[in-house]
Amino acid sequence: MEGVISTKGLVSLPPKPQPRPFHPLHTLRSRFPSAASRFPSPAVRSQAPASVLHAFGSGPRTPWIPTPAAPPDPKGLLLYPGLWGKPRKAPVFRAGAAIPADGAGLVEAEGEKKPKFLGVEIATLKKIVPLGIMFFCILFNYTILRDTKDVLVVTAKGSSAEIIPFLKTWVNLPMAVGFMLLYTKLSNVLSKEALFYTVILPFIAFFGAFAFVLYPLRDAIHPTALADRLLAALGPSFLGPVAILRIWSFCLFYVMAELWGSVVISVLFWGFANQITTVEEAKEFYPLFGLGANIALIFSGRTVKYFSNLRKTLGPGVDGWAVSLKAMMSIVVLLGLVICAIYGGVNKFVVNDPSLPRSDRKKKKEKPKLGMNESLKVLLSSRYVRDLATLVVAYGISINLVEVTWKSKLKAQFPSPNEYSSFMGDFSTATGIATFTMMLLGRLILRKFGWGVAAMITPTVLLLTGVGFFSLILFGEPLTPLLGSFGMTPLLAAVYVGALQNIFSKSAKYSLFDPCKEMAYIPLDEEMKVKGKAAIDVVCNPLGKSGGALIQQFMILSFGSLANSTPYLGGILLVIVLAWLGAARSLDSQFSPLAKQELEKEKILKEKEKELPIDMTMDTDGFVAESAASENSSNGSPLKQESSPESEGSSETSTIRQ
Repeated sequence: MEGVISTKGLVSLPPKPQPRPFHPLHTLRSRFPSAASRFPSPAVRSQAPASVLHAFGSGPRTPWIPTPAAPPDPKGLLLYPGLWGKPRKAPVFRAGAAIPADGAGLVEAEGEKKPKFLGVEIATLKKIVPLGIMFFCILFNYTILRDTKDVLVVTAKGSSAEIIPFLKTWVNLPMAVGFMLLYTKLSNVLSKEALFYTVILPFIAFFGAFAFVLYPLRDAIHPTALADRLLAALGPSFLGPVAILRIWSFCLFYVMAELWGSVVISVLFWGFANQITTVEEAKEFYPLFGLGANIALIFSGRTVKYFSNLRKTLGPGVDGWAVSLKAMMSIVVLLGLVICAIYGGVNKFVVNDPSLPRSDRKKKKEKPKLGMNESLKVLLSSRYVRDLATLVVAYGISINLVEVTWKSKLKAQFPSPNEYSSFMGDFSTATGIATFTMMLLGRLILRKFGWGVAAMITPTVLLLTGVGFFSLILFGEPLTPLLGSFGMTPLLAAVYVGALQNIFSKSAKYSLFDPCKEMAYIPLDEEMKVKGKAAIDVVCNPLGKSGGALIQQFMILSFGSLANSTPYLGGILLVIVLAWLGAARSLDSQFSPLAKQELEKEKILKEKEKELPIDMTMDTDGFVAESAASENSSNGSPLKQESSPESEGSSETSTIRQ
């Protein structure tokens, strides 16, 4: 008997089939071995009728069941389960994988279940667990470095918190730009593994050398006398810029610690994670990395607290801060080497393992490289994008205005480096706990109260705590008796209120502000979504990060010190936060209707998918055939149905006829 196969659309019989001889494809021969290989025994082959031989080559095809006298090889029971052995599942023939036009591939065998542990595939755990440990070590180091850099530059002799705005603008920003230019050039000449080690090893070497070489030699390498002469000539208003020269090695540590956060976390780690994980794995495990980051924050805060208190156990005349610094930098170096070891192990045993799934991300469309003029045009052309840009700029300026003022009060309360560092350890631990809790509550807030409420929580927190913080600074004297009854001075109360402001504002940012900001891009059309994001990256991110620092520099140079400019900084903060709240309310009035339209579209699409019929038939040999009225694909491209007037109204079924 002759088989008839149609390869147009879903496999189906034409209205008037024309008989053609069936010649098996080469792919069939590779998937279905010959009868001789399936039944190696001559006795078995002699009893196997022609129908079996035809199934693997040629000859008439008629149903055959092996006799008890000649039991076939158990492997031969795949398609013809007989009297021996347990029946095995037949291969499934699907419409999407039916014989395509190029004749490649007929059978889609049902895959074996992959081993799992705690409901997760072992192959996935081989990637996710090392990435989680790497992320923990990187964030652990970052917290130690972030707390230490502030202690060094703020508590150093001849310096204060006034150095931070100048340091961020005139040292940190140029070095960050220079590093990215160097990184771009190195990425063109080095392999990915060599690039990773080339970037991270100088960080590890510097932090180790700083604690054991540069800090002990600080008196010899710092130009203290030159800085004193410059300060006398320029006046006290230039304390911040002169301090950058006075303690240049501490400033270098500050910049390297800042770059660790932006380079090692954002560029190295996330670049590597995106390289080896699939989209499905990223959706499931990337949110857990965010929770793990806050756990690292809690543990590293305790570590900073422990080593900062070592001074109490040391004898007189011993530099307690030098001992604490060596201990903490030793941990940073050790964990840095662990990061390198994990990276090397993952590349050797996971990335090069062909049995593990690779990333299937498609190459993203390149963002348009908008210049300043083009970016401003995009911002001015859309009220929606302007409101979104206001949110980004307002947060950057607000957090900078409060943070530097708070750190100046923190130095006044804790002038010793060890005391300052110990407090920062407690601060990091509290920030980790608050952020972890808020990330768990963030989804509930978004789901129950909506985008508008969630977007306004961060500026509201900044406004309430900011009013309390600046009120304690400006009107602390009348409140002295009241605060004394609680065992606090106005300065200590301002330190605690400022700490609460930083803790709650940062936790609200990570758990609510960032998700709300990213959600706001979703309803935009594709062109505005890409151009708007590029414009905000070009104009608003730098303005938000450096805007607060520039305002503080102007105030310090105008009024002589940060303390004298505090009332004006409080007024500027109030105006910015009110503008932030107004932009969030305006954006909510635009975002909510668009979001509802998107949800309605998704519901309609889901309903249409549910309505698509699926016909399934099974022939006498146990072959399963499927037909869907929706678009199916065998290689990622849709197959469109074609029907003739005679066949309309009947369901098309992919079958193999005998």
